[in-house]
Amino acid sequence: MSDDNDILEMDETVDFMEEEAELGMIDEDMVYPQEFLPTYETIKEGSMMAKPEQAEFNNKPDSLFFNDGVRRIDFVLVYEDEDKKDFEKRHTFQRKKRRREYFEASLMKMGMELEATRSVIDEKLLFVKVHMPWDVLCTYAEVLHIKMPIEPNDLASRLSPWRFLSCITKHFYPSEDKIGTEVDYFTAPFEKDRIESFHVKNKDNFFTPSMRSRMAYYILSRAPYEVRGNIKKFGITKLLDSGIYKAAYPLHDCRFNVRSEEQGYPSERLLLYEEWAHPKSFYKMQPLDLIRKYYGEKIGIYFAWLGFYTVMLALAAVVGLGCFIYGYKTQATSTWSKEVCDPEIGGAIEMCPQCDRECTYWRLNSTCEASKKLCIFDNFGTLVFAVFMSVWVTLFLEFWKRYQAELEYEWDTVEFLEQEEQLRPEYEAKCVHERINPITRTKEMVPYTACGRCIRLSLGIGTVLFWILLILASVVAIIVYRLAVFFAFSAKLRAQDLKELEPLKEYVTPQMATSVTASIISFVVIMILNILYERVAILITDFELPRTKTEYENSLTLKMFLFQFVNYYSSCFYIAFAKGKAVGYPKEPVYLLGKFRNEECDPGGCLIELTTQLTVIMGGKAIWNNIQEVLLPWVKNIIFRYCTRAGSEKVIPRWEQDYQLQPIGKLGLFYEYLEMVIQFGFVTLFVASFPLAPVLALVNNLFEIRVDAWKITTQHRRMVPEKAQDIGAWQPILQGVAILAVATNAMIIAFTSDMIPRLVYYWSFSVDPYGDHSQHTMSGYINSTLSIFNIEDFSNNSRPLSTPYWFNSTTCRYRDFRNPPGHPREYQYSIQYWHVIAAKLAFIIVVEHIVYLTKFVLSYVIPDVPEAVKEQIKREKYLTQVIIHEANLKLVTKQLKPPPADEESPEYP
Repeated sequence: MSDDNDILEMDETVDFMEEEAELGMIDEDMVYPQEFLPTYETIKEGSMMAKPEQAEFNNKPDSLFFNDGVRRIDFVLVYEDEDKKDFEKRHTFQRKKRRREYFEASLMKMGMELEATRSVIDEKLLFVKVHMPWDVLCTYAEVLHIKMPIEPNDLASRLSPWRFLSCITKHFYPSEDKIGTEVDYFTAPFEKDRIESFHVKNKDNFFTPSMRSRMAYYILSRAPYEVRGNIKKFGITKLLDSGIYKAAYPLHDCRFNVRSEEQGYPSERLLLYEEWAHPKSFYKMQPLDLIRKYYGEKIGIYFAWLGFYTVMLALAAVVGLGCFIYGYKTQATSTWSKEVCDPEIGGAIEMCPQCDRECTYWRLNSTCEASKKLCIFDNFGTLVFAVFMSVWVTLFLEFWKRYQAELEYEWDTVEFLEQEEQLRPEYEAKCVHERINPITRTKEMVPYTACGRCIRLSLGIGTVLFWILLILASVVAIIVYRLAVFFAFSAKLRAQDLKELEPLKEYVTPQMATSVTASIISFVVIMILNILYERVAILITDFELPRTKTEYENSLTLKMFLFQFVNYYSSCFYIAFAKGKAVGYPKEPVYLLGKFRNEECDPGGCLIELTTQLTVIMGGKAIWNNIQEVLLPWVKNIIFRYCTRAGSEKVIPRWEQDYQLQPIGKLGLFYEYLEMVIQFGFVTLFVASFPLAPVLALVNNLFEIRVDAWKITTQHRRMVPEKAQDIGAWQPILQGVAILAVATNAMIIAFTSDMIPRLVYYWSFSVDPYGDHSQHTMSGYINSTLSIFNIEDFSNNSRPLSTPYWFNSTTCRYRDFRNPPGHPREYQYSIQYWHVIAAKLAFIIVVEHIVYLTKFVLSYVIPDVPEAVKEQIKREKYLTQVIIHEANLKLVTKQLKPPPADEESPEYP
């Protein structure tokens, strides 16, 4: 070990900047505390460096071992032989070669064993196989606090209340003949000195392959690759980024569709493909324990959450589909829709122009088909469904907490605390400032001062706000587009007969044409901004330098979600709460930017436009994501295999087969979570306008689970296993969306749909003293929502240039509650307007309070951790304490035991 005063750095000083630029290795100065590597030993300058054993491929394509058949391969490194380069370029790569050789020598110095084998397809490629001996595994299992079995679980499992249906449900679970149930053990953090207390049957299989790979990657990410005085540079990540190594990955245990010929190994990848990733298994529950065992807890918890979310969506989808069917069946009985379509009513109502000068008068019944479709979504069933979804989202989150608590215990992540998670190498490497730890009161190294951290966070927040403003600017641009295009569509579609669109003539209205085209453009803008901001968010988070990987992902998660929230939902919020709310009236219309006249809603409201927007964005997003997730990796793998087809007739080893697969991105599952949480927002925030959203989400998720499973099982290299206790920052984000969903749905029903105005008319304005009917009715509702305007009151800027041949009236109608011309309060809001506003506000307050109270009661009643899990946790803690106590007693007894009689007593002067 070097002196404590040494500054361990990852990158060069200024003296080497020019040469580093040539190699693409320039970075900031970085330091690294060595106490995280117990087996680390400095290679003395000038000493001979050990090199990996050279071995020829032994023609065993399924082998997971070195050529001796004993040492298991825990990790594979791939590089291109510098000596095979062109002579004129060879000198450029000599320094890379020195760094690689030093890195490999450092690994062997730390106890790892290496074996190098040349590629059978490309002689320039070499594969360095990494093996961790038993002593090294034990050392780093203790460093990483890996929990290992100590005693079989003696607590009786509670019987399922659905066990009498097992003869039916067993067909929906993975085959027990292929994936057996493993023995359940109590576990404790591994300690090398107390190894006799752990359940060790076989040293070779005591640590699972995923554990071994995790420990190997821990060392690889911290091993030095160059030393210059007190400057030390380290980490496989930097070597991959600079091209010294082309890849680094753990091995799959077999081909995804062929069982391994190696004896004693279960071919878990094949089992996952057959029982999980194969399309024929789409109806089966996921083998979560096997997923966790093969890929690690982080992958396991994602698929557990996705599966749970999909199951809960089934209930919401059934209710939503029922509401849709109810609306579809009752659309023919809607009184107000009949009035719009009636030639004697809607055909006799002459509407005012919706834009200045170019637009002309039009008949209300031209929106007949749109009003019929609006009845499907704007009905009392939608109100019931919106309240149901507010309760559903609470049940989903509360039951997920319970299920997550069970998984935490079963997967040994209950006590996965922050201090157990290791620091990111990038953070460790920059620790140059000293401070006093506020908890332990000891000195520790940090990468920045309090002022430096404040500056980093401020720059990050400022950048995020700038991009959010950029999104809002794009939304304003789309609004301007809507206004300009609506002007053009209104001028043309109202004037033309559209004979060439005869089957669709009833549907092609200026509002619908504008809505559809604007939705498509909005979707394209969303996807472009996503691609650009993604890179900016990663750069900002790297600059902030979070302490652990969990903190890094949480910081990136918050930035990305804030951006995506504004990006995806801003156009929906505009249609729901802004469009048609400030349009004025024909005499004094409201203008955007002093030029564009604000667009109005259809006489039936803006709800159908919001539904169109949601359909386009949800559908387009699902199609785009599936193209990215399925087609791109598949096409890339085909191209790679085509380029290397010359060696296809040769026997290819396991490590080279995996090299031909696609690498996993640095952010791993981040984009999978983001995709699902954005979908969760569509399902909950705007469900009052689109009851079919849960149905579309359910169908998408049924494909998503199998697509993700197929992708990581067949198209990608094996991921480095990672520990995770929960879904991280996504949990509070989901809770925030659930709270916001109550308010948005209440406001959509109140301000976007026509439900409240219809109720006000039915109960107050259809009868005396405001109405002419003797009993409550919806007859005359459309007429009551349309105010009268005298065409002589048009300003010169608004008066239409042309008049249809059928228009011979002195007045026209417009959507609003205003007094008619000649009234003492001409064109001012009528008494009906204030009744409607009061009813809308009362509705929002009452519904929100009832739903929030229900959510609070459910959250309080449903415990986060099941009682059975609490008992098992207490039992495990008790056993751990007993083992530690007994081990300490044995140690004390051994120390107090007198020495044998034949040993000579020490002599003291």
